[in-house]
Amino acid sequence: MRDLTPLLAPRTVALVGASDNQNILRGRILNVMRQHAFDGQLFPVSRSCEVVQGLQAYPSVDACPEPVDLAILIIPANAIADAMRHCGQAGVKAVLVLASGFAEEPSAAGDALQAELLAIADSYGMVVSGPNTEGFSNMGAKLCATFSPTMELEATTLVPDWRTDGHVAVVAQSGGVGYSFFDRGRPKELPFSYVVTTGNEAMIESLHVVDHLIDDAATGVILIFMEDVKSPELLRPVAEKALRAGKPLIVTKIGRSEAGVRAAQSHTAAIAGDDTTYRALFRRYGILEGRDQDHMVDLAQGFSAYAGRLPAGKRVGIFTASGGGGGWLADACSDVGLTVPELDVATRAAIDVHLPPYGTSQNPVDATAQTIRQRGYAEMCELIAGSPEVDAVLAVTSARNPAGWERERETLLRVGRETEKPILLWAYTLPHPSVRELVSRAGLPLFENLRNCAETAAVMADYMAFRRDFLAPTSVKESLPRRSVADILAGPTSIVCEVDARRALAPYGICSEGTALATSAEEAVAAAALIERPVVLKVQSPNIPHKTEAGAVAVGVKGGPEVAAAFERIVASARAYDTAADIQSVLVQPLADDGLDVILGIHRDVQFGPMLMLGLGGVFVEVLDDVAFAPVPVDRKMAQSMIDDLRGVALFVGARGAPPADRDALVDIMIRLSQFAADHADRIDEIDLNPVRVHAQGDGVTVLDALIVKRSAP
Repeated sequence: MRDLTPLLAPRTVALVGASDNQNILRGRILNVMRQHAFDGQLFPVSRSCEVVQGLQAYPSVDACPEPVDLAILIIPANAIADAMRHCGQAGVKAVLVLASGFAEEPSAAGDALQAELLAIADSYGMVVSGPNTEGFSNMGAKLCATFSPTMELEATTLVPDWRTDGHVAVVAQSGGVGYSFFDRGRPKELPFSYVVTTGNEAMIESLHVVDHLIDDAATGVILIFMEDVKSPELLRPVAEKALRAGKPLIVTKIGRSEAGVRAAQSHTAAIAGDDTTYRALFRRYGILEGRDQDHMVDLAQGFSAYAGRLPAGKRVGIFTASGGGGGWLADACSDVGLTVPELDVATRAAIDVHLPPYGTSQNPVDATAQTIRQRGYAEMCELIAGSPEVDAVLAVTSARNPAGWERERETLLRVGRETEKPILLWAYTLPHPSVRELVSRAGLPLFENLRNCAETAAVMADYMAFRRDFLAPTSVKESLPRRSVADILAGPTSIVCEVDARRALAPYGICSEGTALATSAEEAVAAAALIERPVVLKVQSPNIPHKTEAGAVAVGVKGGPEVAAAFERIVASARAYDTAADIQSVLVQPLADDGLDVILGIHRDVQFGPMLMLGLGGVFVEVLDDVAFAPVPVDRKMAQSMIDDLRGVALFVGARGAPPADRDALVDIMIRLSQFAADHADRIDEIDLNPVRVHAQGDGVTVLDALIVKRSAP
């Protein structure tokens, strides 16, 4: 990773292209920078003016009175290359290119300009951010190197002066969206450390910035707006670094729709990866997904306040003076997987002494307006937090009357400081600004969105559990010795037909069911006789991967004459389907017992490599798209999680009198298949086990069909 300190925390900054005219970007950026007391040196560079907006200007970067750490170039694209050469010759360490007209343009000329920019930076050892970016802001240094109007703050400070930790950093490929997080979060008294927009990412990518900010002491949580990942190999180490540091990454990734993909490509020359793959990777490495700006800012509120005191579980106590509000919040909690248990006897007794006869302490605790006037919110939340039955407290408030909150100021500050369990506030009316400031000083996050309040508690609990498991001492992991399948995968065709796919997978304990090969009707009859139960016959040809479509399968055949007839029929059907097909043999295997059919497979993502896929068979995968993905290899916990992610997971416990399915056996084959894919990633493009029949608990699984597609270009 490159050192980004000269870029994001420079001591000397030159603004190349500075202007007096604040109606254009070259003047607006200087005006924004001058509004904040940057603790370094700012040098406007202008070839036409000696003074710009009241500051001494210089004709070139090398004329500045001190060596320049960072040069900000806000000049036309066709002048950037020369300006960067001058910067390199002057010893500038980092360059921020704000101009557009590079690889985001649908032309070879734009690509060439961007490539030239990168080559110049490399030749001088400079760090370059952009082009086509809206710049960045370092709140601690009061350096706002951007023309974003959100940083034209006249009536407030960049950071609440009472916050020293738990700051939120923003990293976004889109400049406008990046600064929108600050614009929505700052009025909520959320402290920000950085907003960094990366644009086209010619050199410095979002994940480079995230890696740098994880090491920033003030930053406690990072919001990321992602259009693509240019260097997929960075995702895992950066995510794991953040997880070890306890600094949540909250991401939104555009490109789920066809229109979203087009927008990403046209905006920053991004190539949006498959959304399902991204979501699987995020889940695997503890990256949290956000729906929109407000959702992400609200999640950041919770982590900012309680980074070191995350809820140990998903049980919540609800405190309210509004019965309707408490019930609504309880429903929202249920929707996101939280539970609202009845409080213990001792806690209820301590609460009851403060309630009128028409109040209730069972949970939700409906204290009524009378108790709020007499005792306030803080003390009652503290009592609920003391219950061993809850892991967090959610309080319902109007937050409109500053006088009532001011009366309990000292109690609020003490409770916010001392209570180990998180306390989250939901305001059903718009909060008064002074109330928001007070609860912020107390370290209590205040939400205006009902679901976001409940979901933040749930996400914090999930993150706590995920990180605890991640940091736990590693036990001896299940592993399988790498098996050589080179001889099986060395054939001339890209399709490995079922019989050879079974041979390749068998050393990993997959597809080891008894089967036989027949090249004649007589051999098929003999093989079926040894099986002593109805059989399935399938033509084996690398030219016919989908045998059912070719009529090359016979199911439930029994008795010599029927087997012989089936053999002749499916071979003839296969030949009619593809007259040039290489028909090698017919596979004879026992008819499998009943069970739940699933699809297991390996799909190679173009960016991230092999991914394990699990889906329920039949209509579930074809119509409902009920599938789950994970990068290989998977462990037992991840495999279990993939099953739980299926919308049809209830089928595994039995439906309409069916016995529970053998989940353990399915998990085992998922682990083995993922290990096979990891071991032979350079040789495999796809694997399709479809279907895999999961029998009743204790009876295992049966792979009914198998197909491997080799990589055409390893």
